[in-house]
Amino acid sequence: MSFQDLLRDTLATLWAHKRRTLLTMFGIAWGIISITIMVAAGEGLGVGIQKNQESFGKNVMIVFGGRTSMQAGGMRSGRIIRWTEDDYLQVTKEAPGCKYVMPELGNNVQVRSLFNSGDLKVVGALPPFTEIRSITIAQGRFYNEQDNVEARNVAFLGSDAKKQLFADREALGQTLWMNGIPYTVIGVMLPKDQNSSYDGADIRKIFIPFNAMRRDFPNKPPAPEHSVDRLLVAPWSLATHADCVKQIRHSLGRLHNFDPRDKEAAGIWDTVKNAEANRMIIVGMELFMGAVGIATLFLGGLGVMNVMLVSVRERTREIGVRKALGATRESILRQFFLETVIVVALSGGTGLILSYGFCALVNLLPMPPFFAGLLASWKLGALSITLLGLIAVLSALYPANRAASVDPIEALRFEAGG
Repeated sequence: MSFQDLLRDTLATLWAHKRRTLLTMFGIAWGIISITIMVAAGEGLGVGIQKNQESFGKNVMIVFGGRTSMQAGGMRSGRIIRWTEDDYLQVTKEAPGCKYVMPELGNNVQVRSLFNSGDLKVVGALPPFTEIRSITIAQGRFYNEQDNVEARNVAFLGSDAKKQLFADREALGQTLWMNGIPYTVIGVMLPKDQNSSYDGADIRKIFIPFNAMRRDFPNKPPAPEHSVDRLLVAPWSLATHADCVKQIRHSLGRLHNFDPRDKEAAGIWDTVKNAEANRMIIVGMELFMGAVGIATLFLGGLGVMNVMLVSVRERTREIGVRKALGATRESILRQFFLETVIVVALSGGTGLILSYGFCALVNLLPMPPFFAGLLASWKLGALSITLLGLIAVLSALYPANRAASVDPIEALRFEAGG
């Protein structure tokens, strides 16, 4: 029998039992849809959480001064530790594992434009602030190193601060008076969703060069003179993260006479560790969802195998007649194997098309926070196709072998006796 005849015969057999064939195909298609959507949802949740975290800052650590809980250098515990304006210069030299070490100083200031006024948070930091705190520029520019060195009176506005002070008017080049001191607007921030904060949302702030901040708006008593609120630190990479933390603690401990092991003296909000912990949770969830989908898919494969075994039993006489007329074991094996492969291929392809189409439609809708949509990647498609191939082979081998092993005389006797 040629392959063309074999294919025609196989399709005719499947069509003759179309209800059973469709139900079998539904089981496989449902398995493919389940694994695709569940894994895509897990991936979308992971990417969404990562993007939301990066809206606050990418691989950034915020180092706060605290209160000593250990004695060190003959000094008592319980001392209040505050960072000073120039600490970052020495710490940068002593912490080669850190890419950035910078001070941050923020205070509420009375701000007035020609159109409106308000009490807003004004923040001073170094120019790399935009990189480690995920500040994206919508208009103009952020202040640069020269602006900071010369302590220029320039200001970069958060998107909400710009709306409050200028509404829909052009802000670039306009003058702000902050506690009566004139500043020129040089840039406006792109709006962002910020999932966490230590002193308010960035979109409601005004950013100025650090040297201008400490000159015009320093901390007031009871805060120590020349103090800053916190240090922002970023490692060169995840590989240098641990060294960076260790070097920061040792350098600050030496400068302020506390034990580097004293975590109460120098508290660190470590977004790198938080991101790693969240990623482990997401990976675990993706594995769980994938396992459920794979189990569903294999149950569909078992359904195919059962249906084909029933088909072998129902077609015992047909198989016996064919073998009595000279059909070889290989031809019988090929037919049942081909039937199974066609059922699995058609149902699997339909499942992939439906699931990817569903993901595409869902991704057209507005997404809630922490969710980037149903992300069905090519890797997921390759995994589904590989599993389909495995299930097709496993589902076909036993029924096909069972059919090919039928003895023609026993088959005819069985059917006659029935």
